[in-house]
Amino acid sequence: MAWTMDPVTTQAGRVAIVTGANTGLGFETAKALAKAGMTVVMACRDRVKGERAMADILAHLPQADLALMILDLGSLASVCAFSDAFRATYKRLDLLINNAGLMMPPFFRTADGFESQIGVNYIGHFVLTAQLIELMKDQMGSR
Repeated sequence: MAWTMDPVTTQAGRVAIVTGANTGLGFETAKALAKAGMTVVMACRDRVKGERAMADILAHLPQADLALMILDLGSLASVCAFSDAFRATYKRLDLLINNAGLMMPPFFRTADGFESQIGVNYIGHFVLTAQLIELMKDQMGSR
């Protein structure tokens, strides 16, 4: 049995962030949430790839409410700047999908000195969640 978005009711008026929304599962998630009527903030490290992904979604779903915001989870300064910019623009957050990540990269350190996979996959997302969780507390059904 295949899973589909068919049983998902309208998500109009709700706001989501999807990290790594320019490719793979993040892209498909952003597209599905936009199709359900949600405002989707595509949090991407690369502006050009993010713009390309957003254009692709809009080509299929011209009514989609999408925004692209730059987020490099390997830089805590970028995470803080993203969180500040998000809070300045949006007063609520219903869904935070921490999708972006690295898998078996060659060894390197993040801007803050952490091993890259730990820094991006865990520490960056932890700090992002910690900075935005207050926007979720009063939202019924937030995740």
